[in-house]
Amino acid sequence: MNRITNRFLAVLFLLTLSVAFVRSAPAKSPNVILIFADDLGPGMLGCYGQQVVTTPNIDRLAREGMKFNNYYGGVYCAPSRWTLLTGMHDGRVGGWAQTRAGLPILRDAGKITEEEYQRRLEQLKKSANPIAPNEVFLAQIAQQAGYQTAQFGKLDRGFLTWHERVKRFGWDFYEGYFDHQRCHGFYPPYLWRNGEQFELPGNTLADCGKTSEQGDEPVGYGGETYSQNVFIEGILKYLRDHRDVPFFLYHPTQLPHGPVAIPELHPDFADYPTMSLAEKKYASMVKMLDDHVGMIMAELKQLGIDDNTMVLFTSDNGHELYYGPKPEYKNRRLPNGEEANLTDKKWRTSEHGDVFNGAGGRAGLKRSGYQGGMQCPMIVRWPGKVAAGSQTDLLIAHYDFLSTLADLVGVEPPSGKDGISYLPTLLGKPQTEAHDYVIVNNRFTHMGSCALITGEGMKLVEADKKRGLFQLYNILDDNEERHDLSAQYPEKVTYLKNLLQSQINSARPDVNP
Repeated sequence: MNRITNRFLAVLFLLTLSVAFVRSAPAKSPNVILIFADDLGPGMLGCYGQQVVTTPNIDRLAREGMKFNNYYGGVYCAPSRWTLLTGMHDGRVGGWAQTRAGLPILRDAGKITEEEYQRRLEQLKKSANPIAPNEVFLAQIAQQAGYQTAQFGKLDRGFLTWHERVKRFGWDFYEGYFDHQRCHGFYPPYLWRNGEQFELPGNTLADCGKTSEQGDEPVGYGGETYSQNVFIEGILKYLRDHRDVPFFLYHPTQLPHGPVAIPELHPDFADYPTMSLAEKKYASMVKMLDDHVGMIMAELKQLGIDDNTMVLFTSDNGHELYYGPKPEYKNRRLPNGEEANLTDKKWRTSEHGDVFNGAGGRAGLKRSGYQGGMQCPMIVRWPGKVAAGSQTDLLIAHYDFLSTLADLVGVEPPSGKDGISYLPTLLGKPQTEAHDYVIVNNRFTHMGSCALITGEGMKLVEADKKRGLFQLYNILDDNEERHDLSAQYPEKVTYLKNLLQSQINSARPDVNP
């Protein structure tokens, strides 16, 4: 009897121990989906104030998750992707060293032979910004945690990439464009999937059906198979095929980058009496992006993995015009014909005939050093973990996502990265680590260039690089940058200017410890 009793007690002890272990074991790390819009300013989303184009699916992400109000990307396509994928601010060496695009178009158009194409491609590979052996990219963080990784759309950072380089960035599966210049058309004759070229039916134009800046070509011009429809189909299939394994899916979409092209106008705008054809097309592209977000969310629910999937939505840089008053912006002209300036008459979509006010009152557009060029939307949804309907003014940037992902999946982030994890803020916990400042590099000079934003809400803008002119704004009170404070705080301007300049073309501590 004693033996039976002791054996029973031993079994009971083991059962109790096992139950305690299960209860104390960490929760399963979530799947992660990052939707990376292209040239979409926050002002184009209903949850950030858009009044003309409705975005119910993206707005729902905000209602069911957290909206960031002080989030920064880059000012331009390739550097913004570089900073996201490396976890470094784009002032670091290599942040603006993208490859030259367009080579495949020359070959496909018959302007160079296949032999010449291969010769130039090999030369381009040799001269491309080198990747250090110890460099760790965003997708590799997920791989280290046992995740499957995938990307669909504008592959990697740009402008021209190739299979071996995409794999080096850490993608187990990929589908999309190698060449970002081909992305300017939405009807490519072929795309790439895991190193294999596959054709798109009915598409024959070497430039992928790129339209004019006026955007007045007929709806559906360019071919028969629209690239974004290919990508959403691929994404939904990937979700179905990977429902039982942890995955990190990155979708750098073309939408709503122009020139404008769409298979059909959205019913909301097809008969809109006061819109031009280009404006109708652009609005339809934003609607398609929102519809695709809705399709992804519906699929997650259908597969039963919605509650265990973190979905993030952002954009690479600020708003860009592919319709309406774009010529006036390029020529720096106000509606009355007067020349715009960088002080009391900055160029703003809210004041210059943009029917959508895509920059939402912010000064400047893509490539600008003002808020309209670099402030981006950021929404994060994770049911039961991220509080529904929450907002934050925490200062973060694209380069923080790598550290956040590492924190989320339980991987030690590489040393020397510029980012911090904002996972505590997402989970409603104290954010013990915060930025003193973030850096946004900018080699363009059309409307301001580089900028530094401090954790206390001050922003230094290199307004005129040639004249060495810097401006200072309190963006917590003046996000439209109307009141330059540089004359009131000259010592702060000097301090922040020296800090900013020390970071431009600075060495990378993550690969050169």
